Amino acid sequence: MSSEELATLKGMLAAGGPDFSNPATEVRAMFDGMLATFPVDESYAFTERTVGGVSGLWLAGPAKSATVVLYVHGGAYLVGTAFGYRGLSGGIAQASGAAMFSIDYRLAPEHAYPAAIDDALAAYKGLLSEGFGAHQIIVCGDSAGGGLAAALLMSIRESGLTQPAGAVLLSPWTDLTFSGETLVSKADVDNSLSVPGLRAGAEQYLAGHSATDPLVSPLLGDLTGLAPLLIEVGSDEILLSDSTRFAAKAGESLVNVTLHVWPEMVHDWSLFAFMLGEGRDMIAEAGAWAASKLAGK
Repeated sequence: MSSEELATLKGMLAAGGPDFSNPATEVRAMFDGMLATFPVDESYAFTERTVGGVSGLWLAGPAKSATVVLYVHGGAYLVGTAFGYRGLSGGIAQASGAAMFSIDYRLAPEHAYPAAIDDALAAYKGLLSEGFGAHQIIVCGDSAGGGLAAALLMSIRESGLTQPAGAVLLSPWTDLTFSGETLVSKADVDNSLSVPGLRAGAEQYLAGHSATDPLVSPLLGDLTGLAPLLIEVGSDEILLSDSTRFAAKAGESLVNVTLHVWPEMVHDWSLFAFMLGEGRDMIAEAGAWAASKLAGK
């Protein structure tokens, strides 16, 4: 671990990040502007595509590959774009040896629940209709996108479709009822997120819908029969307990689950892989895991 790299990152985060309690249009401008400063590997050749009626970014995989990562970005259901997250999604796809489709699902408050989950399921169905087998697809998401990816697995099951080869959940937000203990115990060390900000995002996403709906809070749902899971989370996140409790429940439900808690890491640290060695290490680990599942191991 590079203490200097991590100290620099934590200093950046302490200087202030997006406040989701502000109007969404304002937060989007600030958030997109921040992500636009993050360097992206110039070898990644993204193209705009529509799959299953959902727009997004496509990154071609190796010539002989017939596998794909379906990526769902974070942003508290209010902000974020496939373009802004292309460094992370592209990195995981490259490490997986697969193509990648990162979706621009509809955001709140303009499009409240269930718009996001409807878009995610439509994109999954779209990949199937394009000839990808379920065993050739990895679902991946970070933060709110991680929770949405978990909800997608449940929606796939309820739709009578086959589960993908696996799902990678990065710092996932799985409980919009805010019952996790680390929301309090980690508040002093998490400079990325705040409970008031997340509550503002949840309220706009839910628009009066119950937070106990499993497709909103996957932690509260039936996890039986879900695809194998890899959950990556930092020890210094207020959402740490969203990951640990989800992993425990998945294991109790006989789901093949791997949980990796990274010491001292902040929320969504893989977004900062361009400056943080642990971010690059996590992307490599997630990619290797995804590749193994796509290979049927």
